[in-house]
Amino acid sequence: MNETLTAPAHTAPRLDRLRAAFDEQKIDALLVSDPHNRRYLSGFTGSAGTLLIDRHRAEIATDFRYWDQVGLQCPGYALYQSTGPLTEWLPDVLRPQGGKRLGFEAATVTVDLLRQFREVIEGLPAADRPELVPTTGMVEALRALKEPEEIARLERVIQLADAALEAVVGRIEPGWTEKQVAWEIETYVRAHGGDGMSFQTIVAGGPWGALPHARARDVPLQPNQGVVIDMGALMQGYCSDMTRTIFLGEPDAQFKQIYDIVLAAQLTAEEMIEEGMDGHTAHMIAQSVIEETGHGEQFGHGLGHGIGLQVHEDPYLRKQSKDIVRNGMVFSVEPGIYIPGWGGVRIEDLVVMENGRCRVLTTAPKVRFAGR
Repeated sequence: MNETLTAPAHTAPRLDRLRAAFDEQKIDALLVSDPHNRRYLSGFTGSAGTLLIDRHRAEIATDFRYWDQVGLQCPGYALYQSTGPLTEWLPDVLRPQGGKRLGFEAATVTVDLLRQFREVIEGLPAADRPELVPTTGMVEALRALKEPEEIARLERVIQLADAALEAVVGRIEPGWTEKQVAWEIETYVRAHGGDGMSFQTIVAGGPWGALPHARARDVPLQPNQGVVIDMGALMQGYCSDMTRTIFLGEPDAQFKQIYDIVLAAQLTAEEMIEEGMDGHTAHMIAQSVIEETGHGEQFGHGLGHGIGLQVHEDPYLRKQSKDIVRNGMVFSVEPGIYIPGWGGVRIEDLVVMENGRCRVLTTAPKVRFAGR
């Protein structure tokens, strides 16, 4: 069945959790315009729509293209059939919120959209005007704690990505271009039930691997060089993310040394991260291992990030993070070392926090040196 027409999981408990946060945020209702938050709260997968959720009612405003789709995907929502520009239909949606504190998603709403919101409200009779209140991270905080069905979906898309990488890595040889590797991976994902890639696949050979977010090029891979491959699949709305670093030929001493340091940092972090730890402390577990070898300045990004409907979401594991790791969170563990002129090594798994410890979900093989 076409995924966009599949009835969603029951979203009422998510709405209950959202409403429970209204008092803390000092709001009476919330406008939701972020597409991922909209999908999470309603099940709606269309490209245009606005949710209005108050303490007792949930409404979705969307245009003619999606009226039937709302009936299939959002049975718990009242449909407002919007037509024309926002300034023509939004007054009818907002009028029942007169005198209330209406939250909006400050991280998503553009300056221009906020201007339109204000113009619409100022055009209403005084008694029908809500007070706009900026909010940050209300829905994202709910999304960070994955439900069992979400974890099951993530496990399926992770398994697909693992299979795609294994199917391609065994065939890579010098002369393949970086783009060819990326295309072969995407072809496998799409041929085996995936909806595409969760982000543009990174394939970086030799010195190009020193760029953490290098783009795949029409450049042939060379013998006796490392290759960083960072890829993720997308299926049923959920993302995966995984990095492996391979070597074309017999690895030399420097590659073995750098690879073993990164692997040690990753395995140590996966073993020691625990429930209740903040993102800074989690990051520093891997950072300390790398610093002890003299490569601390060559690990400049965060250790990890949450994943779900987006490839990067709460929680974040990095030096500045105060996010708390909780049971039910799914996140990456991805230390790396990047040496300009030589290349890089990054190894990334996805893990779920269960019973206070990390359970590794990614199963794609890693190279093992020094008896690890």
